Amino acid sequence: MSEVIVRFPPSPTGYLHIGGARTAIFNWLFARKHKGKFILRIEDTDAERSTKESIQGIIDGLTWLGIDWDEGPYFQSEFAQEHKEVAHKLLQEGKAYRCFCTREELESKRKQALKEKRDIKYDGTCRNLSPEEIASKEAQGLPYVVRFKVPERQGKIGYDDKVLGRIEKDYSEIEDFVIMRSNGKPLYLLCNVVDDIRDRITHIIRGQDHMSNTIRQILLYEALGATPPVFAHMPLTLDLQKRKISKRTHGEVVSVQWYREMGFIPWALVNFLVLLGWNPGTDQEIFSRDELIQAFSLERINKSNSIFNYRKGDPKFFTDPKAININAHYLRTMPIEEIAQMIKEDFIKEGLWNEAYEGDKKQWFLSTLDLIRSRFHTLKDFARQGRAYFADDFEIEPKALKKNVLKRPELKELLPELSLSLEKVEPWNLETTEDAVRKFAEERALKAGIIINGMRAILTGQLKGPGIFDVMVAIGKERVIKRLKNTPELFESAEKKDS
Repeated sequence: MSEVIVRFPPSPTGYLHIGGARTAIFNWLFARKHKGKFILRIEDTDAERSTKESIQGIIDGLTWLGIDWDEGPYFQSEFAQEHKEVAHKLLQEGKAYRCFCTREELESKRKQALKEKRDIKYDGTCRNLSPEEIASKEAQGLPYVVRFKVPERQGKIGYDDKVLGRIEKDYSEIEDFVIMRSNGKPLYLLCNVVDDIRDRITHIIRGQDHMSNTIRQILLYEALGATPPVFAHMPLTLDLQKRKISKRTHGEVVSVQWYREMGFIPWALVNFLVLLGWNPGTDQEIFSRDELIQAFSLERINKSNSIFNYRKGDPKFFTDPKAININAHYLRTMPIEEIAQMIKEDFIKEGLWNEAYEGDKKQWFLSTLDLIRSRFHTLKDFARQGRAYFADDFEIEPKALKKNVLKRPELKELLPELSLSLEKVEPWNLETTEDAVRKFAEERALKAGIIINGMRAILTGQLKGPGIFDVMVAIGKERVIKRLKNTPELFESAEKKDS
């Protein structure tokens, strides 16, 4: 195989969504697998909808995902003159022609075709106008579009799609399509081909929604004397109602930025998106960067559309459960030092950061993060569910408070009493704290679980979590005693609410 060159050409009309991100990832993996080039090209010719914010959002999204490019970003608008020159070249060579048909005339033709149950396509009215007729219409100042002149051939034109196999279409079914508007601006169809030829693109990996363009683009390659690239059309990403995932329909939940803000690990999202349309041929679901590059191939891209299990509910799980599970796997298994760096910004925002976490308290900080991450799903959980380990101003889950504290009125006095026993514990470690708590429960003829569950709610604000004695050691003797002594205040506060 000659040097592989692929491209990702997003339109900057909104944020980078997961469908676009997946397209970029597949192209990037293919380029890296074959030691080729990955080009980023921003297709910004829609001046009314393209924005600088969207361009930056695309660049930031790819950078966050770890998808690097070898060339670009190029901007399609910078090559507008070249696109026009190519359109005029096709005109001069007789491979395209001026079409003076008005919108009204075209609509009338469409209605007539419907009435006669014929295929709706341009009938070639202006295809064979004489030079004199063209000159006369131009002298009258009549507007025109430029249409590509589809060759009058028998049989079919086709290509071998790397995902879907052989795709063909009869020449007779292809209408003379517009390549330049009446305002002199070439259409995407032509611009895309011109850019791909200039950038030496060898493979085009894109969604199946672009398949309607492919045959026409192959005709343009042929007319311009260029060899068409290899095409691979990926399945679309649909929701449970079989609707295509889009910004308009599904909102921010399909935005890469949303996943970033919700506490996803970048590579975890990449890992999920790749599996949303590609099958490794094994049961493996978790891939390192190198493993995924090595395993990836166009032939293993799924032929059928992928289902994105979009669902509403708790914002923390406002996405596909598989995405949550993959993110949780990375969260619980990757080096804790990397996690610490990822949550630093969030800790600063939440007022939880302490410079000592990178100094003399670093080991405690890392070991505490390691202790609490086993039940977490996103990076946000460290500041949200783990707040009690790093600050005293935390909330107790209503369910934990009601079930494990308020339903046990005896704890109002027992937990403060326990705190007095714990004041005598030295040294403060797993063995000594467990011995003190179990001894306290035994002396009062109580099941240790009653004390332990109440302590968990008071100390962490959670219903579940790591072993309580690990918790006590992590939080520290002073905080444990202080929080247990404050137990009566929780009962009094609940009584005021009820009254």
